[in-house]
Amino acid sequence: MIKNRFRSAKMDNTRRLFLQSSVAAGAATAAGLSWSGIANALGSSEKLEVAAIRFGTTADVGDTGSSRVGAKIGEVASPLKTTAMLFKDGATQVCLVAWDIGGSIEYTKDLVTRRLGIPRENVLVFSSHNHSGAPTGAGDPPPYFYSIPYEAPEKRKLTGFGKRLFGQLDDALKRLPKMLEPVTVWHAEGSEDRITYCRKGYRADGSTFFMREEDRVLYGKDFNGDIDRQAPVVVFKNASGRPVAGLVQFTGHPVTSYHPEKPVVHGDWPQVATDIVGRELAGGSGDPVPVGFLQGCCGDVNSKEMFVGGVERAIEFGEMLGSSYISALSNLTASDRPGMNFTMAPADVPCGELPSAQVLRAEIAEMKDFIKRADAGDENTITCVGLNFPHALTPKYRGALIEAVLPWSEWALDLQVTGRADTAMKAIDMPVHVMRLGDVGILGLSCEPFQGIGRRFRELSPLPLSIPCGYTNGSHGYITDSPNTGDREYMSAFYRYTKFRPPLAKPAGDVLADSGVKALKSFL
Repeated sequence: MIKNRFRSAKMDNTRRLFLQSSVAAGAATAAGLSWSGIANALGSSEKLEVAAIRFGTTADVGDTGSSRVGAKIGEVASPLKTTAMLFKDGATQVCLVAWDIGGSIEYTKDLVTRRLGIPRENVLVFSSHNHSGAPTGAGDPPPYFYSIPYEAPEKRKLTGFGKRLFGQLDDALKRLPKMLEPVTVWHAEGSEDRITYCRKGYRADGSTFFMREEDRVLYGKDFNGDIDRQAPVVVFKNASGRPVAGLVQFTGHPVTSYHPEKPVVHGDWPQVATDIVGRELAGGSGDPVPVGFLQGCCGDVNSKEMFVGGVERAIEFGEMLGSSYISALSNLTASDRPGMNFTMAPADVPCGELPSAQVLRAEIAEMKDFIKRADAGDENTITCVGLNFPHALTPKYRGALIEAVLPWSEWALDLQVTGRADTAMKAIDMPVHVMRLGDVGILGLSCEPFQGIGRRFRELSPLPLSIPCGYTNGSHGYITDSPNTGDREYMSAFYRYTKFRPPLAKPAGDVLADSGVKALKSFL
């Protein structure tokens, strides 16, 4: 009936959009999207509006930092920045919060939903995964290694830092709806290869290891290996052509100013680079344009000089990345496609089998011996059960890292000896967040994805620019792409730090990229 009516009628804009929506609904259903996701996908009026605010929050010296040995913050070198953006297209609204801290996801979603009245699934919290940070805003930080969902988030109370942070965020959320203005979407892609390196190393026997800074320099001072060099920039311009907001992305753990036993608060190079772009877009007049940083799929990519670089070097790296973004701005291209789409698409990352009881017993014995020697100050505590640690960490800290692995092995052994191994989870339910802004596709993943997942998304995407992001709405920890699944170094075998999931099975995180691509195709 719909086809007959449109065949005989003039295809005006309203009917054209309705027909596009009908086709999109069929595609979205075929892609396995939820009905709420389909409703979002169909909400496009082809008129995108954007509002953005960026602010900084200062932490306190003496607060607990991100340290497994209870080290306190000894220096506050910069505020931690937050960029809050509101996107509106017809009936669909999406709030994006990009910041330099981690955690506090549920509290943030509650605040945004209460203040703006939009669905919780339309709130996206992106972390730069900055390691040189303050405590999370809502109560005690979650365990350093954890699984989603966080335990009892309703019992958490705001810290002093959290009260300041969420007070500022609430104020921004109140202002954003009145600041909305129609925009066009512009994009460019720069390149940066000076500040990161692939931190997954291979020994002569084929085993893998976490390439720390002391290992990296043995390969040559400027070694970087297999890294993602893409440095995309997205700019939203109003009717007069003035930039009103922006997004940038890059792939790499921000650890240049980080030392877990000597905590310092600093936004590291993502914050420095993002501020540079904001000032550039402002053209030297007025306040900087609010720009948000999106972290890429950096599960196997570090910034250089971890534990030894310090704040000054992090600033230098930020200036390098900022200059790469600015170079890209000269090649901005306007999107051909108007409007916005957004959805959450289902994805189940497959799990494999548990190790045998024999293997687990041997590893438990090895770990207990390691912890005992580390507690005694033995400097020869560098490798254990496939994990390796740098001399830059004290034996006490190395022992704490192994203490975090031991519970998993004891859990797995208990399942094996009691005949319950088949009760372990078979897959991780990990919906992906997919957004189209003009010709730009954004994939948000609730994990620390390996860069192969992001590459797969970019290669299969139907859009001119596709931006894969990790650290979105919390984290399930490291998720490997298919080729890296089954290795034993820290990142590939992260399941041992969870409570509790089995090892991943191939194709592992590749399913996340595939789900994101299906969702993007359903929008077009």
